[in-house]
Formats: sequence, C-alpha cells, structure tokens
Amino acid sequence: MPVNPPTMFSPAAGLTFGRGGAGAGPPKIEHRIGIQAPAEVIWAILADLPAWADWNPLYPEAAGGLRIGARLDLTLALPGEAPRRIRPTVLDWVPNDQIHWTLSMLGGLVHSVRYIEIEVLGDANCILSNGEIFQGLLGASVARRKRAAIRRGFKDMGEALAARAEAVWRAGGGQPISAS
Repeated sequence: MPVNPPTMFSPAAGLTFGRGGAGAGPPKIEHRIGIQAPAEVIWAILADLPAWADWNPLYPEAAGGLRIGARLDLTLALPGEAPRRIRPTVLDWVPNDQIHWTLSMLGGLVHSVRYIEIEVLGDANCILSNGEIFQGLLGASVARRKRAAIRRGFKDMGEALAARAEAVWRAGGGQPISAS
C-alpha cells in the first residue's frame, strides 16, 4: 500500500512541518462574551456600520453594505498601533446570526477570515464570538506576532458592543435576566 508523504507547502496553509496533531489547523484568535440582550438588538447595532464610530474602538470608522461580495471600508485601530484602512470582502452574513469577511494582506501572503457570530442562549441572552482565522504563507507568523493586540482589540470591541446592546435593551424596557 503506497504512503503519501505529507505536503510541505500549500498556498492556503503555508509551510508545514510534520503531520500536525489533533486540533492542528490554521491559527485562530477569538474573544467570546455574554450579552444580556436579544440577538435582534445586537444585530441592529452590528448592521448599522456608519454608527460603529459611536461605540466600536476596534473599527472607529466603517462603511459599506452587508451583501455577499461587497467591499467594506474599515479603519482598523489595534491597541498600540496606528489606525489603518482595510477593505475586506463580505463572505457571508445572516441577520441576527453572523457576519464573515475576508482580507488578503502582504500581497496575498496572509489571508484571514474575520467572523462576528451571535449565539442565542435565551430570549435575551446571547454569546458573541468575535474572531479571526489566519491562513497563507505568513498567516501563522502574523497571528503569533500580533496575537496580544488582536485579542485585546476583540475584547475591547466585545465589551463595547455588550455595553451598548444592554443599554439599548434596558432603554427599550427590557431587563437583563440577572436583574432582581
């Protein structure tokens, strides 16, 4: 029976050494936070891209449309770095559920998929997953080098979104489930 040797290079995965192991895959950076508001409230805030300037520390400027294949025009402000403009492409979006976009950097040597996903737990309880998956020849290197700043940016964005959604929910007469 012939044995296929492991692939040492693929454009999507970059250089690989060995066969990997359980859980091996492209690097992922993620932050998750519970939000005491309905998915519809969270989605309304996320879908209003121009209003991101009012609450989003990671993307203080945002424009574009949520349509598959549409280009977004975002200012990315990672903690400790100068803000820079990025133009990702929307891969997928589902109201009250998710936004996914893709971005190529460094001449295609880094390719990332960014996701913001809402997981409904109850009528007014959700978990927001805010993350990015890195691929490409230099994807793992960039993820390793910028991990702390990216994770901090995701945390800051998640906390700001939670505070805004919970405030909007309370202002509309809703109450967090944990309130007495």
